[in-house]
Amino acid sequence: MRKLYNSALAAAFTLSLAGGAAAQRTATVTEQRPAASSVPGQSASAPKPPPAPASVKAKYEGGVVGYGKADGTLNFDDVNRRLVFRDKKQGKEIFAVPYDIVNAAWADSKSQRSTAGTVVASTVPFGGIAGMFMNSKTRYLVLQYRDPDTPAAGMASFKFDTKEMLASVLHTFGHKAGLTQRGDAFVRRNVPRPADTSNTP
Repeated sequence: MRKLYNSALAAAFTLSLAGGAAAQRTATVTEQRPAASSVPGQSASAPKPPPAPASVKAKYEGGVVGYGKADGTLNFDDVNRRLVFRDKKQGKEIFAVPYDIVNAAWADSKSQRSTAGTVVASTVPFGGIAGMFMNSKTRYLVLQYRDPDTPAAGMASFKFDTKEMLASVLHTFGHKAGLTQRGDAFVRRNVPRPADTSNTP
C-alpha cells in the first residue's frame, strides 16, 4: 500500500513539473514581441513634435557662401516659400534659403566640454577627471541644398538652444518644403522623368 502511495505521489510531482515547464515556455513565447520597425533606415515611431513658431531664435554657423557666423532668427516665409535668416539686432534679412532647393534636412549634435567643466578641471585640485564628464551638447539643423546662383551645392547649419525646438523646426520645415521623412531625416525624393519619345520612329 505504501509503495502504491509513493508511486502516486511521484507521478503527481512529475506531472506538476511538466505542467509548470509548459506554462513557462508559453509565457516566454508570449513575452517576445517584434521590433517597432523592421524597415531599414526607419526609426521607431515617436510622437510628432509641435509645429515651430513663425520666428525662432537661432545662430547661423556657416554653409552659405558669402556669409559668416551670426546670431539672429530663422523665419518661415510661406508666401514666398523660403526660410529667412534675420539679424539679431535690427531684424534685417541676411539671406534666405528657398524651400524648393533643399534636398535634405536633419538634426545633428556635437558634444563639448561645458564652461563649468573647464573651470572645474582648471581650478579644483584633482578636478580634471570630474571636468572631463561635464559635457554639453550643441544641437544643429543642417540643410543640404543646391545653390541656385552657382553650380555648387552647400550645407547650411543653424544652432539651437534646445533639442525640443530643433525637432519642431526640423519637422515643420520638412513638411513645408515637401520633403519625405526617412528615419530621423527629411529628403527630397527623385521624381522619374517621363521617357522622351519624340525621336522614336
